[in-house]
Amino acid sequence: MKAKTGSDTALLAVIGIDIGKEVFHLVGLGTDGKIAFRRKIRRLGLKDAFERLPPCIVGMEACLSAHFVSRTLRALGHEPRIIPAIYVKPFVKGQKNDYNDAEAIAEAALRPNLRFVQEKSQDQLDLQACHRVRARLVSRRTATINQIRAFLIEQGIAVRSGPRALRTSLCAILENRKDEISPRMARLILDLYKDWCHLDERIDTVTGEIEELSRIEAKCQRLMTVPGIGPVISTGLVAAIGSGEAFERGRDFGAWLGPVPRQYSTGGRSVLGRISKRGSKYLRTLLIQAAKVLLMRPHNWPRYSLARGSGRHRSDCTETNLPSRWPTSSRASPGASCATTNTSIPTLRSRRFSRRLDRVRD
Repeated sequence: MKAKTGSDTALLAVIGIDIGKEVFHLVGLGTDGKIAFRRKIRRLGLKDAFERLPPCIVGMEACLSAHFVSRTLRALGHEPRIIPAIYVKPFVKGQKNDYNDAEAIAEAALRPNLRFVQEKSQDQLDLQACHRVRARLVSRRTATINQIRAFLIEQGIAVRSGPRALRTSLCAILENRKDEISPRMARLILDLYKDWCHLDERIDTVTGEIEELSRIEAKCQRLMTVPGIGPVISTGLVAAIGSGEAFERGRDFGAWLGPVPRQYSTGGRSVLGRISKRGSKYLRTLLIQAAKVLLMRPHNWPRYSLARGSGRHRSDCTETNLPSRWPTSSRASPGASCATTNTSIPTLRSRRFSRRLDRVRD
């Protein structure tokens, strides 16, 4: 369907784009809220089509090539807005088709309180591509190692956990167990080991490129001042959120990332469940692994201002070091020992934390 001309396009308020692989569907809404035009264009004709339209708000779903389309339209004077697909779905009316989707996107783009996706630069997309390639290579390496272990266990050979143990003992196993392993199986295992070595080289190459980018990027250098954050996590965060302008405070970033309780409250009663697991699973995994590494090394806690004292040799575990939201008994004195302080905490949750903390220190 061709676009209307004249006053219909001159008074445009917003245009919704349903992005496809080869074809885009456009729906324009006028200042009165009515549909001004509907049009189907080819991907290669995107720039020519919007050069003939007046500058206005252009909404699109967050999908493949959305950031490229956004940068192209911004260069033409339009105001692109990238919207998460979950926020567009409530505005869909009628049956599912491309024009109805584009109309729903246009309606959502006009909402003043809707949170939009921050446009990513080409450098961010390149950095994100490096992380995705590295994650895929690591996944393939893990699958290769597991397949080698599966073939060995089928022959009655069990190797202790860890890739280092398998690497150091694989050649000796194939040499000493020639009578138990057939030549064909030995050849397959050696081929898998070659694939493993090749994947290690690819991973090291991509990781070196990521580390080099972290050294020249100022945002990554600032992030690496946080305990537990290195080149991989810092570049991953920069690739995902840029400078973080989309978040007003750190708590908003935590809610976006997903390690916060999922809320399902009603009737004035606050109900919190497990973590929401929203946002990037890749980033959340990296940050949780970094936190585990820090907790497993209590002797480094004083250097990061995480605790007072010197780790396992500390014997003056006072109540002043416990979180302020935990209730403590007035019988505990500031110089009480760990055992005295633990008995002064009446809540089961606090006692469990104290036992876990003692096991970590030991």
